[in-house]
Amino acid sequence: MTSYQLLKKKERKNVKNKANSLIRPAQYVERKLLTSIFNGKYPPGTVLPNERDLAVQIGVTRPTLRETLQRLSGEGWIKIRQGKPTVINDYWKNGGLRLLATMAKYSDFLPNGFITHLLEVRCTLLPIIARLSAEKSAKVLLKYLDLADNLDNEANSFATYDWKLQLLMSEHSCNPIYTLILNDFTSVFKAMGFHYFSLQKARKTSRKYYVDLINAIHKDGKNVEETVRKTMEKSIIIWNEVKTIKEKT
Repeated sequence: MTSYQLLKKKERKNVKNKANSLIRPAQYVERKLLTSIFNGKYPPGTVLPNERDLAVQIGVTRPTLRETLQRLSGEGWIKIRQGKPTVINDYWKNGGLRLLATMAKYSDFLPNGFITHLLEVRCTLLPIIARLSAEKSAKVLLKYLDLADNLDNEANSFATYDWKLQLLMSEHSCNPIYTLILNDFTSVFKAMGFHYFSLQKARKTSRKYYVDLINAIHKDGKNVEETVRKTMEKSIIIWNEVKTIKEKT
């Protein structure tokens, strides 16, 4: 058996043994590299080992490693320089929306403050999205909001319902870019939503929000925008309370 075949065998074994479920080797490499960036093993400015050594360290073949490095370079995580070592970028300065979409998949490893920053962005975008959707599809929103009366008091139920409401708003805003942006963060918002709605205060706030939103839709778009903005601002405060509780446990 050649050394390449041995490494391929090791690659398959690593993917099976070190992940909860079978994933593609390239996904395994991505996870290894990005979690190493998040946990500080590879801070910005770090020079990565050469391809041969890095492939052996991770336990994959060089073609698999190279495929992942090229993609991560395109997103702004790293800088590949011909004939020179690969360097970890300052991703906050060099990345873009594609980088954010990848980052959102790693909710357990996200940098401090990431969720708060994401909620601040939502606080800016969602009120506008809500107003547009209410102006164009008020009946659709009202029909969905009527379902809130049947919500049980479980965190998962609230997280699912609330995220579907946000996606419904983006869909009926008639601007598909909003939906594309929100779709990228489905995984992180679902994970965050469970922790957020684990607080009774969060569930109570949202129940009031759904009622207030119904009343605002019956009035006009400006009321909708203001109602959503105020609730999104409250959600940031509540999330910081959730984060404090998690840090103490």
